[in-house]
Amino acid sequence: MERVDCVGALVYDEQHRLLVVRRANEPGRGLWAIPGGRVEPGEDDPTAVAREVAEETGLTVVVGGLVGEVERPGPQGQLYVIRDYEATAVGGTLTPGDDASDARFVTRSEIAALPTTTLLISTLEQWNALPG
Repeated sequence: MERVDCVGALVYDEQHRLLVVRRANEPGRGLWAIPGGRVEPGEDDPTAVAREVAEETGLTVVVGGLVGEVERPGPQGQLYVIRDYEATAVGGTLTPGDDASDARFVTRSEIAALPTTTLLISTLEQWNALPG
């Protein structure tokens, strides 16, 4: 299997709502996820996290520590290795962009009612990272 390094961002607002995006493209078109994507050649994880959040949400973030790592099967025998980091919004205006058709902060009950990517809710629950 070809390993594809990816990152994601756990960004919370002042009310401890979680930033999520609705994916505009595959994989997971139409499903809600945390912002993130592939690590580009020459990037380290924090750089990739900041770039992906800015591209997908319009927000500028400071990247914190690693929260956890998951593996998900991808197309054509690929294996997505996704490392999710804490991040704090420090600027920008929340606007969906790049491969996100929508972006918003959600509460625990709101995220539970959304169609989300595979294992998102259970993974966040294991990491004690669901919104307050």
